This record gives sequence, structure tokens and C-alpha cells, in this order.
Amino acid sequence: MIPFRALALVCCLIAGLAPAARAQSPDSPIQQLLQEHRAVILKSSRTSIGPAIDALATSGLPEARAVLNQWQDKNLWVRKSDGLFVFGQKADGGLGLVDITTGERFAVEDPKTLDQLKPNSGIRGLIGAALVQFQLTDPDPRKRAEGLRAIERRPKDSHLEALRKSIPSETDPGLLARKERLERLLTIQYGAPADRVAAIESFRGSLSVDVRAALNPLLATRVVLAEDAPANANVARPVVPGSPELSRDQAFDLLAEARGLARPPDAAARKEAMIAHIDNGAVGGVPVAALDTDAARDRAYTALAEAGLVPAWSPADTIDTALDGAEFLALYREPDPAVTAAAEETLKSIETKLALNQGLDLTLDALSLASIYFLAAIGLAITFGVMGVINMAHGEFIMMGAYTGYVVQQVIPDYTLSLIVALPLAFCVTAAAGIAMERLVIRHLYHRPLETLLATFGISIALQQLAKTIFGTQARPLTSPGWLDGAFTLNDVVSISYIRIAIFVLALLFLALFLFIMKKTRLGLEVRAVTQNPRMAASMGINPGRINMLTFALGSGIAGIAGVAIGLYAKVTSEMGADYIVQSFMTVVVGGVGNIWGTLIGATGIGFLQKGIEFLNPSNTLAAQTYMIVFIIIFIQFRPRGIIALRGRAAGD
Repeated sequence: MIPFRALALVCCLIAGLAPAARAQSPDSPIQQLLQEHRAVILKSSRTSIGPAIDALATSGLPEARAVLNQWQDKNLWVRKSDGLFVFGQKADGGLGLVDITTGERFAVEDPKTLDQLKPNSGIRGLIGAALVQFQLTDPDPRKRAEGLRAIERRPKDSHLEALRKSIPSETDPGLLARKERLERLLTIQYGAPADRVAAIESFRGSLSVDVRAALNPLLATRVVLAEDAPANANVARPVVPGSPELSRDQAFDLLAEARGLARPPDAAARKEAMIAHIDNGAVGGVPVAALDTDAARDRAYTALAEAGLVPAWSPADTIDTALDGAEFLALYREPDPAVTAAAEETLKSIETKLALNQGLDLTLDALSLASIYFLAAIGLAITFGVMGVINMAHGEFIMMGAYTGYVVQQVIPDYTLSLIVALPLAFCVTAAAGIAMERLVIRHLYHRPLETLLATFGISIALQQLAKTIFGTQARPLTSPGWLDGAFTLNDVVSISYIRIAIFVLALLFLALFLFIMKKTRLGLEVRAVTQNPRMAASMGINPGRINMLTFALGSGIAGIAGVAIGLYAKVTSEMGADYIVQSFMTVVVGGVGNIWGTLIGATGIGFLQKGIEFLNPSNTLAAQTYMIVFIIIFIQFRPRGIIALRGRAAGD
């Protein structure tokens, strides 16, 4: 009878060995697959590991994803005793070994008995790319989105089939649209010929940058000698030596490589060779003194060549002579003509739509700039038109309005509420400053334009220095409300920021308000009367001095509101007004002094002119300002009173 202790020991050994044998699963498909690529996996070289990773990713085995994840996290080990691949876990007394098939821990061993696979960053990147196909069908939408982003960053041909398989089961509409679009982009690169053509044509008129990035390589070409072109080559066009696509030297190099020709020495090389072979005052039997003509130099060099002292050459050996009769072709790198034809037609449709949208985007930019110039100039148009005062401090009223908005935001942290408070407050502050300026300075200088210009210029400098003293020289931010963040995007080409849209709307509101004041109020009637004939207006009981004061206050107040609007997208500094004073005067002069419609037309014209010049010469924005001033100088030679001439005092009647 077997002793009880021996029986218990045997049972324990059997119990311990049976799970181990079962857990290790040495004959499982995933273990066999790893064993097939064991040598490559253990070598752990990025240049050779690709087939092993691809074999795991495309195996269809349920354990493949876990193996790749653990490998990427450096938790994949190889046992030295039997070469089995296992997962490792920290455990008391050593390393816990987990079967890669069942996920069960079956032993605890000393880590020294195993080899840990430590993939470098390059191999981890390859494993991450292989894991993408598993992410595409993950239950978590965020994981699926991460998989799509990974494919977009580094697409591979193996991703195409995985992407196609994941599309029918996709439940999220946004991710489904992204998958379908990405599938078409990958089909352009890796699909069958007919599928590639269909995918290319599906992107007709698309403005997305990634579409153009996918199509442009299909039309890449290489230039070859026509006689070396393969019979089935996809010919793009004939190429003429000397064209931008193929210089004459490049053409000769292609010809020389094909026909084994040597490049003929040029004049400089022949000169150096002759200098090196001067013998007793002669070169090739020709006295040095006689080498004053091309014919003599050619004869001397030919003699040296016949003597074997220099490379053979004759006057007929020129690049032009060698290229005579040679034909060159530009061949598409893409071999399928149907694919290149589809890509060419699709890109033409894209370029047409792109040009139209660029025109629309330029128009929106010009309108946005025009609205800024209109806001900045409308106050100047009022004071200049009614009072005939050249106010060089108008830009500083814009600056004062911007700083008013900044101060309000320091007191009221709610940006929306602070903007609502800042607009009327900026009007009041700058209107009060305008009244003070008119009462203290301007009223004493009417009909003395030069002295008015100098006085207001001095005031502008004083206001700039005062702003520097109070706020310092650093730019101050005027933060826009959250609902003005971002931009309205129509497509990949056309977009405009919400701040500029708000400024455009504000300009329209002020246009309507100004027209209402001028056409429907007593103040507007009196202003128009003083503008047309101040003496007659005075005889009718209107006080021209009071009207001038109120007009100056209105113009200055509007400049303050313009300052708040401009400060929302431009930094607030003491010099910011100087950036708009020149454009404001140009707007008023071009449109017509004192006419609101003229100011609107002038601002629009200058905005479009500046944006047009910047579009034609984008690398030099200063040139746009210069050309614009030159154009306006020429314009006022033919229309000195502006587009809409105003009758009255401002017009000189």
C-alpha cells in the first residue's frame, strides 16, 4: 500500500504538471507562428522584423492582438529551456509566466532563465501600425478614431483591406464618413487599376489638401532619351532640351550615358590644358603670341590632342552638335495611362474650383479690410468733410478707444459684458476728448489748414507719449468673447474669422446709423446745412460753432468705437493709431471728402486694391502699401475731388 504522504506528493506533482502542460500550449497556432519567425524576432532588427509583424497582424488569430500589444509594451519573453514565447508578469520570487494562448499563469521562474524582447522605437512604431487594423473594429469609438489617425499619418498597403472590412460594421456616422474617404485615398495608392480610377474621379472638385497630395505624385515624371523609353511606357509629353524641364547640359548627360559619349571640354578647360602644355613659348606648335583668335586656339588644342597630350576634341564637338536630332520624352512614373489620365482631369477640376474659391477668399479678405478702413475713416470723413480740418490726431482717438476697451476688461472680467460696456464708453471718452480738442485748439485755427495740421500732429505725439506713460510700451491684449473665437470655414480654402465678421457687421450698423442721423434727425439736417453753406445756415439760426463741436465729437466718438473693434484682433499699443491714419486719409480722399457713400466706396476700393497687390506679391507686404499710394496719387490727378465729389465748403465752392 502506498504511503499517504507519497501519494499526496505524486498528486501534487501531477496537479502542478498538468496545468503547466496545458497552459503552455506549445502546439497552438499562435505559438507555431511565432516559432516560424523566431530567428527574426530574436534578432530584433527594424530592417528585418517587418515580415514577422505582418504575419501576426494578418494571421486572423484571436491571440495576435494581445501578442502585439505585449510585445510593444516589452512584456513578451522567450524561455531559454524550450524556446516558448510567454507573457511576463511581476511575481513574488521571480517572473510570472503567462501562456499567450490561454492567458493563464502557469509558473514563476527566475528572469535569468528567459530572454526579454525589448523592441526599439522603430520596431514599436511598426507594431503600432500593425495594431491599427484591430483598432478599426474596437468597440470604443475613441480607439477607432485613433486607428484612423494612425493610418492617416502613416498609410500602408496592408491597411486598405482592414479598412474596407471595418466599414460595414461602423455605426458612428462621422467615423463612417472618415473611413469611406480614407478608403478612397488608400485605393488611389494601393488599389486595383479600375478601383484607382474610380477613386480618383470621386474626388473631382475636392479642395482638400490631402487629395492633392495623393494625386500630384501620380503625375510625377522622369525625362529619358526617346530611344531608351520602354515600349509600354506611359508617355506624358515630348521634352525639348533647353526648356525649364530639361537643360541642355542635363540632356547631354542623358545622351552621353546612353551612347557612351564623353563631354567635350569647354573653352575654360581647353584654356587650362593649353596653359599646362606651353613649351618654348608655343602651344602645339603655335606661338603663344599668335593665340589671339578662336581659330588659332582651336588649331593649337587640336595639335595637342593629336599628340595624345589632352582629350580629343574638334570644333565640331559641341553639346549642340551632339544633341542635334536627339529626342527626349517625359514619362509618368505611374505606369497605368488610365490612372494618370483620371488624375490629370481630376486635378484640372480641382484647380478650377480652387481658383474660384481663392477668388472668393480674397474677396472676403478685401471686404474685411475695407470694413476696418471704413470704421477707421468714417469719423475722419465727418470732421474733414464738415469742418475742413485735417486732424492728424485721428489715429490717436482710435488708440484711445482701444485702451478704453482694455481698461474695461481689467474691471469687468466677463468679456461679453465688458465689450458691451466698452463700446459706448469708448464713444463717450473719445467724444469728450474730441470736444476738448475742438474747443481748445481747432476752433482757433479754422481756415488755416497748415497750422491745423501741425497742431493736430503735435497733439498726436503728445497723446502717444501719454499712453506710453500710463500703459507702458508693451502691447496690451484686448480679448474677444468666446463666441468670437475661431472662424467660419466654408471649405479648406475659404474661411474668415468671426471677429472680422463682427467688424463687418459693425461697419454696416454704423453706416445705417450715420445715414439715419444725417437724413432723419435735426442734427443731421444742421450738419448738412453747415456743410453746404455755413453763412446761410447761420442766417437761418443754426450755430456753426456748436455744429462743428458736435460734429467733431461724433467723428472722434466713432473713431473710439473703431479702436475697440480693431483692438479685438490687433495688439493695443500707443502707436496703433499711426497704422491707420494714412489709410483713413486715403479712404476719405479717394471716396470724396465729407460723403459717407464716398467713404464706403473709397474703403472698399482701397481694401480690394491692397489685397489684390498682396496676392500678386505675397512676399513683400510693404510693396503693397507703396504701390497703393502711387496708384492713389495717380488717381487724384484725374479725380481730385474723389469718386463722389461733395458740393459745399469742403469741396471748395
